[in-house]
Amino acid sequence: MSSSSSKKFSSANATSKMPTLELARDILQLEAGEIQALSQRLDDRFTAAVSMILQCQGRVVVSGMGKSGHIGGKIASTLASTGTPAFFMHPAEASHGDLGMIMSGDIVMALSNSGESDEILAIIPPLKRLGAHIIAITGNDNSSLAKAADIHLSASVTKEACPLGLSPTSSTTVALALGDALALCVLDQREFTAEDFARSHPGGSLGRRLLVHVSDVMRHGDNIPKVSAKATLSEGLLEMSRKGLGLTAIVDTVNKPLGIFTDGDLRRAFEQQININTSNMIDVMHSNPLIIDQDKLAIEAVELMEQHKINGLLVTNQDGILVGALNMHDLLIAKVV
Repeated sequence: MSSSSSKKFSSANATSKMPTLELARDILQLEAGEIQALSQRLDDRFTAAVSMILQCQGRVVVSGMGKSGHIGGKIASTLASTGTPAFFMHPAEASHGDLGMIMSGDIVMALSNSGESDEILAIIPPLKRLGAHIIAITGNDNSSLAKAADIHLSASVTKEACPLGLSPTSSTTVALALGDALALCVLDQREFTAEDFARSHPGGSLGRRLLVHVSDVMRHGDNIPKVSAKATLSEGLLEMSRKGLGLTAIVDTVNKPLGIFTDGDLRRAFEQQININTSNMIDVMHSNPLIIDQDKLAIEAVELMEQHKINGLLVTNQDGILVGALNMHDLLIAKVV
């Protein structure tokens, strides 16, 4: 850094009116305090809003301008991912055709800190003509939007966290927290489960843990390593080598598993100097192998392997017929672990 740049940097620091960490802590405490105050103000209007959303046969359409719009987008996303059909509609675009997305019986959740946003107020009359219900979240109980709404929820704050008192900070934090409270209370009333959540998040880690089954990741068909009980150890080793799972199943005449032979069993066989050309698989296999049903969740296969400190499993159907095999690498590829 040049000396002139260094001087500018030092000069900028010198003009700071409050140490950075002290200011940051004050901001966080102020916003936390506003949320705490909000929790104490909640009343029957909040309960009514939750009931309205639960009874809605349409969608929840969230709308807001500027910073309120960004908060509204997050609220819509949270509602949608927790069991309530919802989307965000930009109020300016709504006045130019997007109102066509609204149906009778929908709920429009309108956010405006002042409650006087022109773009929001402009769409309230046509929304009512369409038969939509209005839930307003504002910081002003006496605003035009609050008075026009079917239900008004106050997100007022005593002070913005911005040192200048200008940038929406505490007010947006409180509005977001209020939206979260609405979405999660609705979730609770719906008895929404982790499995329900996973269905709308199939690409996430929770979705993979709760939606991926053993049948989705197992090797099947000709890729299953298996030999008969009468096969020689050398034939078993050849099958293991071809299929690349580090194991082979030993099956009876109807394809039910009798045992399993793994890389670990091979090392023990060599230690005992077993003849691979004359020994039969039934003599060297591990009887009563651990198996898992194809309809089980893949995460259950992970738990079973970790519990018994093994790297592979045989997979059967409800009739006990061998239908697949898998190892930990297959589960890693599927991102179950």
